[in-house]
Amino acid sequence: MKTFALIGSELQHSFSYKYFNNKFQKEKYKNYQYINLEINNISKLKYLISKYSLSGLNITIPYKTSIIPFLDDLSKEAKIINAVNTIQINNGKIIGHNTDTIGFTKSIYKKIKNKKNALVLGNGGSAQAIKYSLDQLNINHLTVSRNTSLNYKKLTKEIIKKNKIIINCTPLGMFPNINSFPEIPYDLLTKDHLLFDLVYNPELTLFQKLGLKKNCEVINGLEMLFIQAEESWKIWNS
Repeated sequence: MKTFALIGSELQHSFSYKYFNNKFQKEKYKNYQYINLEINNISKLKYLISKYSLSGLNITIPYKTSIIPFLDDLSKEAKIINAVNTIQINNGKIIGHNTDTIGFTKSIYKKIKNKKNALVLGNGGSAQAIKYSLDQLNINHLTVSRNTSLNYKKLTKEIIKKNKIIINCTPLGMFPNINSFPEIPYDLLTKDHLLFDLVYNPELTLFQKLGLKKNCEVINGLEMLFIQAEESWKIWNS
């Protein structure tokens, strides 16, 4: 049996678990399985790899950054971003990669048009990947977080007007907490704004609904997830 896994917390509604097990069944990968491993201590990584004879892993909240000290090497992108969402096991070496970047870039590229400035809501591992992608797309960006100099209360009319792309990299609005949302001044949004939500469950979050009320274009994180999952699969099989 060839086993792959997702490591994180609160994984009962995991996209990856359903996606890969459906893939294995549909594409007739016999003796392949994908499992969820909910843990409370990332230092167990090597033990888990050995216990389950893992062939590859995905990493999600809250371990995308804290897992790095337990890896043997990082890809170029993962080093720059300082966050990992995919682990390759190559001849016993544990190598961290980041496929969030290509997933985000491919899913937003055609929607950017002439927009040149973005607000990134949140400052965790996912946000680092998004900021790296924005740099590659030559889009200027500001980070908005409770723990950065620019917090939600400091979002002025001028800032909202200038930054036509707003990306939610927080778990706010994710099932089951569907009534939560980033506290930006939605009344200042216009039809020229693009709201991208990394949350995919529910498909339409309150963040997106509030944007739609102001005629914004909205995107959820589902396409990004499909793309990054397939990129993970390529890495595991390279």
